[in-house]
Amino acid sequence: MNKVVRTLLIIVVVVLAVTVMNGFYVLPEGQQAVITQFGRPVGKPIVEAGLHFKTPFVQDATYFEKRILIWDGDPNQIPTNDKTFVYLDVTARWRIADPLLFLQAVNNISRAQSILDDILDGTVRDLVNKNDLVEIIRSSDWATTADAVVTEPGEKKREAIELGRDKITEMIHQAASKVTPQYGIELVDVMFKRVNYIETVRRKVYDRMISERKRIAAEKRSLGEGQKAEIMGKVQRELKEITSAATRKAQEVKGKADAEATRIYAEAYSKDPEFYSFYKTLESYEDSLGKNTRMILSSDSQFYKYLNSSR
Repeated sequence: MNKVVRTLLIIVVVVLAVTVMNGFYVLPEGQQAVITQFGRPVGKPIVEAGLHFKTPFVQDATYFEKRILIWDGDPNQIPTNDKTFVYLDVTARWRIADPLLFLQAVNNISRAQSILDDILDGTVRDLVNKNDLVEIIRSSDWATTADAVVTEPGEKKREAIELGRDKITEMIHQAASKVTPQYGIELVDVMFKRVNYIETVRRKVYDRMISERKRIAAEKRSLGEGQKAEIMGKVQRELKEITSAATRKAQEVKGKADAEATRIYAEAYSKDPEFYSFYKTLESYEDSLGKNTRMILSSDSQFYKYLNSSR
């Protein structure tokens, strides 16, 4: 009898332990839960982390992420308003704002990603179709006046940027955020992860970029040549001024030296005119008569008067 009682007590304790263990659950940090009873939601969502109680064996806890999740769309080629295809890779951040509604409308993360695919892909395509290529490519802080936009020579001037990529992403976010709340989803933001031209357009863009760079390089070279000519002109003018000043100074010094020499010669001549005349005649002999020089002069020539007088 004692064995039977003991066995029953053990069974009761095990049942009570299992019941208690099934009645309590732990909600981890960063998650939220919805309590369901026979598959139907019961009560409000549980969002506070910690130990919670539910009816054992009757109720179940379904867990959902409370943190921000990432949505990555498939890269697509989308035509713009000016009939140019652009390659877009879009990403977004979202979170489960209403887990009860999310459970009823979506049920799981995979289905939520599919729903976001439909919502965001359609919204992105719609807004890209309504805007020109320049609005998708350039940032919103680009030059807002038509005069500030650089164009190719002979090309028709482009229109000013009205929206830009940043504002278009804001418009996509606003439009998609009107649809997601019915699924218990809050769309945090939308971003263009990559914006690029398709291959055919990319080649044209590269050609235009090369042409633009060549035009700018030619302008820079022309400007450089002009500055070079201006600098060389200044150098030549300054060189002529320096040379002219140096020549004038040299002539002044030479003139003063010649004047001083003339004064000295005059002073020497005035002291002994006969000796001065003799000395100058000897100098003229040295300058005139070379090794192979022959001169035919008359016997009474003044050139040899001192030679004749010595004879």
